[in-house]
Amino acid sequence: MNMLRKIYFTLCAITLCGLLLVTLETAGAAENISAKGKAAKVRFMVVSSYHPEYIWSQETNSGVSAALLDFGYLDNKGQIAEYTKNDYVESARAIVKKEWMDTKRQDSKSEIAQSLSRIVKVIDDFKPDIILLGDDNAANYIGNYYLDTPIPIVFWGINGLPIKYSLLDSLEHPGHNVTGVYQLGYHAEAVEYLKKIVPGLKTIAVLSDDSPTGRAHAKRIQRYAAEGSFPVQVEEIVVTNSFAQWQAKALALQKKVDGFYISTHNTLKDEKGVGVDYLVVAAWHLKNIKKPEVTPANFLVIEGFLCTVDDSAFNQGYEATKMAHLILAEGISPAEIPALYPSRGPFIVNRKRAKMLGLEASIEENKDIIDQYVDEMVALDKQP
Repeated sequence: MNMLRKIYFTLCAITLCGLLLVTLETAGAAENISAKGKAAKVRFMVVSSYHPEYIWSQETNSGVSAALLDFGYLDNKGQIAEYTKNDYVESARAIVKKEWMDTKRQDSKSEIAQSLSRIVKVIDDFKPDIILLGDDNAANYIGNYYLDTPIPIVFWGINGLPIKYSLLDSLEHPGHNVTGVYQLGYHAEAVEYLKKIVPGLKTIAVLSDDSPTGRAHAKRIQRYAAEGSFPVQVEEIVVTNSFAQWQAKALALQKKVDGFYISTHNTLKDEKGVGVDYLVVAAWHLKNIKKPEVTPANFLVIEGFLCTVDDSAFNQGYEATKMAHLILAEGISPAEIPALYPSRGPFIVNRKRAKMLGLEASIEENKDIIDQYVDEMVALDKQP
């Protein structure tokens, strides 16, 4: 009898131990599943070359956010607002984090180096599944830092051919862990449209800051002019970071030309080397220059300049995020995804600037070719 009791209690002990082990294993498995669930959220790291107040960056952010929602990485539009406000959002499927290089305002080599160091630490700590890089400086500096690493990279907004930053072997076959969306601009088309609303337009001058974006626009127009493929005569191309020189050239050239091509104007500095806010530059131009102008993108028309055939910032951000989805959802390597140049956006006219220039009648006569109107002048509206 005693022997039977010993066997019984031994079997009970073994059973209890077994149940305990199963319980512990089940709990551990549940914990692992939970941990895997969190890890399964796609981690997007977004780096912008510029700053949140810059209108172009706001437009590209709209494109990125719309694509994140359309492809299911965000749950609702409220999360777009949260991400835009906080540069961070966590949804049921993804974690999205954003950093700003601020190279329109902090553009010296030492400032860019500091920005690069700061952001690299953030990226390494965040451990993203994919990196999205907005515009030239982010693509160049951050892109080259992570070139040929296991992290896939998609850029948008590179001005001109992205080959110049040695991130791709070719446009058709990138060959590395990087691909993306670039800008060539619609310079000739924009001037052709300007000619339609400004009869008699035969000569223009180009005004640009001396930034990667500005230089790209200026070089492309210079090449068109040299080839004889530009629709009007180019009197002069001004590329400078001196606001005083910009002002002097603009005032002198308006006596010689019928209009202007206004490129970017974000890295201009005063006599003390202090950066001049781009809206201050735009406001000065709008108040002092009485000739019509065409620009490369809609954000400049929102500032107050006359018109553009839009190289859409929204499209740049959207198409880059669409590429990122292709990489994440289909497992296609960036090395195999050709770099993309999106189709152009609408022909946009600022009605307030048209009125300032006495072009209301011409705008009305040509309304069939105008795709979109802007009725604000941010550069003047925000001045005291």
